[in-house]
Amino acid sequence: MKAKKSISLNNYGIDIWGDGNFFIEDGVVKINNGEKPSLIDIVKKVRSDGGNKGPLLIRFPHLTLKQIDTLYTTFNNSIKSYNYDGTFNAVFPLKVNQFPNFVLPMVEGSKKYNYGLEAGSKAELILAMSYNNIDAPITVNGFKDKEMIILGFIAVKMGYNITITLEGINELDKIIEVYHEFNGEFCPNIGLRVRLHSGGSGVWAKSGGIDSKFGLSSTEILEAYEDLSKNNMLPYLSMIHFHIGSAMTSIMPLKKALKESGHIYAELVTMGASNLKNINIGGGLGIEYSQFHKEKHYSLEEFSNDVVFTLKEITKQKGVKEPNIFTESGRFIAAPSTVLVTPVLELFSSEYELENLKLKDSNEDPTRIDPPLIKELYDLYKSINVKTAREYMHDALEHLESLLTLFSLGYIDLQDRSNGEILTHLIIKKTISLLSVEDYTELVKIEAKIQEKYLLNFSIFQSLPDFWGIDQEFPVMPLTHLDIPATRSATLWDITCDSDGEMPFNPKKPLYLHDVDLKKEEYFLGFFLVGAYQDVLGMKHNLFASPSEVNVVFENGKAVLKDFLPSQNIHDILEDLDYHMFNLQQKLFSKLRDDDLLFTLKKFLKDNGYLKIGMSSQK
Repeated sequence: MKAKKSISLNNYGIDIWGDGNFFIEDGVVKINNGEKPSLIDIVKKVRSDGGNKGPLLIRFPHLTLKQIDTLYTTFNNSIKSYNYDGTFNAVFPLKVNQFPNFVLPMVEGSKKYNYGLEAGSKAELILAMSYNNIDAPITVNGFKDKEMIILGFIAVKMGYNITITLEGINELDKIIEVYHEFNGEFCPNIGLRVRLHSGGSGVWAKSGGIDSKFGLSSTEILEAYEDLSKNNMLPYLSMIHFHIGSAMTSIMPLKKALKESGHIYAELVTMGASNLKNINIGGGLGIEYSQFHKEKHYSLEEFSNDVVFTLKEITKQKGVKEPNIFTESGRFIAAPSTVLVTPVLELFSSEYELENLKLKDSNEDPTRIDPPLIKELYDLYKSINVKTAREYMHDALEHLESLLTLFSLGYIDLQDRSNGEILTHLIIKKTISLLSVEDYTELVKIEAKIQEKYLLNFSIFQSLPDFWGIDQEFPVMPLTHLDIPATRSATLWDITCDSDGEMPFNPKKPLYLHDVDLKKEEYFLGFFLVGAYQDVLGMKHNLFASPSEVNVVFENGKAVLKDFLPSQNIHDILEDLDYHMFNLQQKLFSKLRDDDLLFTLKKFLKDNGYLKIGMSSQK
């Protein structure tokens, strides 16, 4: 536990998950690029320019391009090292993040690699056909109907190198049908997704393996080969595809899958599939989300070396040409690029301050006397020191339990209860301050009783759906105060009226934050590695829309804000839900006869739903 607290206190595990992209200096988090601006300065700039007071998504397109460059460089180094005869290619699966502020800079910045796009729906395929670099590949996965297959044929006519991957044998019937409707003049490349016996590792392991909902069995692969041959379409069979799971924590399942798919590839080539030249290993490259210990037990170099070496050995054994290698790793590319920043609105112990203590004065009213337990708590608070801190804190907690019991029985009044709560909290805060100087690790034994509740201006359901849905861990840390010990074990609350909108304190993976006076200063938290899936999976629970977002690009080393996109306003959210807004506004506005209030109501309708409270709003 001591090691974990050291990580959390000193740098929030930034050396584990940060990958050199962020660092701490002068008590603030900075981005390790150009003039190395601090995140808090970027946030202040956005808030001053755009008036944004709610949560903010900060995207760093250069981090996306860094991931792409690292992926290509590492694989090409492995290819060169093993004298491998195939090429390396990659596509980005649009399901991971379809937002234009992410996709468009990525497509533009990755032209030199011919980095392509993968689509899993008609809408995603339309995006790929609109924005993909013309020389870059497009792959189409997921279940398809005839219309989606026709889109693939249209993409061929547009000049794209597109591969339609069969997820089931019935899809081949549709491709053959459309092929004949176009008189056999042209056809997309065809890939076979194979249902391997091998499965993956990690939270999403079930997306691969023999029980996966995707892919062809051995029998179906042979059937597909025969159908393609009968229809003179075998030259279009160009790719074997498999996927054994997202965010793999171990590389061992990949090695098994490579051997299995490699032998399928080699046998099909030997049978006569002479244009079968590609193996698509799907996604699965993991990133390190943990703030406490490494959970990904391999490096990218090990990953690429194993892929290249294994395929080279199999093809050598089988006497066939080494295939080109394709990957579809989206999380690895997208996650590091985006930081969610949210202000703290309130600390739920802030009412427990000395200024709120109202001890009874018997000189004014002889009948108003503090109970003995209140007097004892006050004495504990005044006399506490390093030697007595832990003992006094335990005494205070016991006294508070007794006071609450007495209140329930009617023996003390509400003022006594309030005073007891305030004094107990003050003793706890003083204990933390004293023990953090003497021996901070003593707090491990009492942290469950001293949690602070931080109310954040965001929705977990909208911005961190994977935390709510599958307990996905995301690195979280304050943007400032990092030169001051964080002494409060923190529970995070969002502003939804849902009890699930909470990130509770976890003693095994503790989050410690600072005791701040929000009347005097603002306090921001950053959630890192949120660029994959969170944007597109976010739901409008309580009708909170996506946060405002901005791209930060570096020009001559300076951070420049671009493509600011404000959070959706209430009018547009309701319209998205298919409310007839003309009718809604008629009903809403007709009930008011006060012009000033009517103006205010119309103004609110054009604003987003996040809260406008905090120090800046009080000025």
